[in-house]
Amino acid sequence: MGEPKVVLSDIWKEFVKGRQTVEAVQEVSLTIHENEFVCLLGPSGCGKSTLLNMVAGFDRPTRGRVLFAGQEVVHPGPDRAVVFQEPALFPWFTVLDNITFGPKTRGERAAGYLPRARRYIDLVGLRGFEAHFPAELSGGMKQRVGIARVLIMEPEALLMDEPFGNLDAQTRTLMQELLLRVWEQHQQTVLFITHDIEEALLLADTVYVMTARPGRIKRRLAVELPRPRAIDVTTSPIFNELKRELLALIREESVKAAAGG
Repeated sequence: MGEPKVVLSDIWKEFVKGRQTVEAVQEVSLTIHENEFVCLLGPSGCGKSTLLNMVAGFDRPTRGRVLFAGQEVVHPGPDRAVVFQEPALFPWFTVLDNITFGPKTRGERAAGYLPRARRYIDLVGLRGFEAHFPAELSGGMKQRVGIARVLIMEPEALLMDEPFGNLDAQTRTLMQELLLRVWEQHQQTVLFITHDIEEALLLADTVYVMTARPGRIKRRLAVELPRPRAIDVTTSPIFNELKRELLALIREESVKAAAGG
């Protein structure tokens, strides 16, 4: 395992709602190493996205420190790219223009970014769709554009906030397999938010299970399944044993969340 890339140290986060102060996360400490794929798993409202937003630099902790590559995170940066649940493409741009928007705004010459664009278009399976507009694409294809748009910037880390949450089951499986191929080729550091236990186990090297709000780390689980992985790993005895363990942990926290803690 590589050097520590992302370090969250004793993170507390409070929000003010009306006259009340609400604790979102409490005493969260975790480390993501270089090239490690980490999933945060937990019940709705437990603070998973809050933690990702702090790593991205969109938000700051009330207490504690967030470090990226040894430097405190105080604002967003191109070294940390975010893939959201909705790809938020520019509807008036073609697929190619959406993917190359970042390098263009960064002042890169076309001779530099177009070969990268073609490589990532091939990687995510969009060859032949370069001239299409977002309205002409399916949900899964839009998310492919969103992933290629991030990859072309060649960030050091991918921060993915339930990127496949709005897709149907079959498309979601295809996108998970795509992400596995992308990660295996580029080996970037990934922080991935999900509610889906099978998705977490299929993708991750490490799964952190969070408690109901205020979110804390309940369990760190190493996913010792061989790589490269394919979807058929989900039928293996080891996978199902890990799934049973996570189901019990998540069910316990979901019951607490439904009961109000």
